[in-house]
Amino acid sequence: MTSRLGAVIPVHGPIEPVLPLLNSLVGGSTPSDGRPALVVVVDDATAEPVDPNALPPGVELVRRATNGGFGAAVNTGLDRLAREGLDLALVLNSDLRVPDGFVRDLVAHAQPWQPAVVGCRAEGPDGISGHSARYFPTASHQIIEWLVPLASQRHRDVLHRAVGHDMAAERGTGMIPVDWVSGAVMLLPLTQVREVGGLDELYFMYAEEVDLQRRLRAVGVPSLYDADLTVTHVGGGSSGGEARRRQWLVAGRDRYARLHGRPRTLRTGLRAAPLANLAWNTGRRVAGRDVAPLAAFREQWGVISDAARGTVAERNRR
Repeated sequence: MTSRLGAVIPVHGPIEPVLPLLNSLVGGSTPSDGRPALVVVVDDATAEPVDPNALPPGVELVRRATNGGFGAAVNTGLDRLAREGLDLALVLNSDLRVPDGFVRDLVAHAQPWQPAVVGCRAEGPDGISGHSARYFPTASHQIIEWLVPLASQRHRDVLHRAVGHDMAAERGTGMIPVDWVSGAVMLLPLTQVREVGGLDELYFMYAEEVDLQRRLRAVGVPSLYDADLTVTHVGGGSSGGEARRRQWLVAGRDRYARLHGRPRTLRTGLRAAPLANLAWNTGRRVAGRDVAPLAAFREQWGVISDAARGTVAERNRR
């Protein structure tokens, strides 16, 4: 089955931090060793184009003319794999580190479940879980994430579940059916993904993998979490900074709510959260804490208001 596997790694930024991942993917001598039949780096219109000569032998470079975001870059890579007649696509964030034998083991574990979307554990360099197995998003999940008064309690199971983390999967073993898995690692059934239209490129970044898995679920393709495999997620590979990351995240979730949820409930709740945070931070300021309640409120309110105007990709198409 590994002979029918291709890998897609979207990149928007310097290629040097990505080289360890690429070297691990092409390290096997044959597909039967776990090496993908084709590894594609998609340069999503990086200002300084990726030099193809900097890539390890066996890695193909595709450069996009415009920066379309994560979904557009992945779709570009999937198109290339489809032209090669491959069955499976392994989509990986550019800032991952994977253990020896990871690709071989992931494909072998997923084999009995195919066609399916399969992800795995992802931990930061400090060993803290990224909670790759999750429940489909609700307005309450996202509102609770915004509440500063709860920040000190987010290590508790009740708060993890309240923001959509699947803690049963987190503590499980083997292959576990879940609502959706993080886009940092996704083994995708290529035919079925293309049949539902691929990733929705109007998200730009964040929530597009949830949307895809929701659409696949509707046609009978499940999502599974391989609790026996772990990758290291360094983080920040193409985020562009925390402020921009938050803008993309909230805008993506707003689009998801418009397509699959209750956008008015989400927007009302998110606008209430900065008001609650303002009251909380004001009390902390009075108590002598080094916080700026009004500045934090303005930043939060601005991000939420901006998200209601649509994602970057939606605005660009108007």
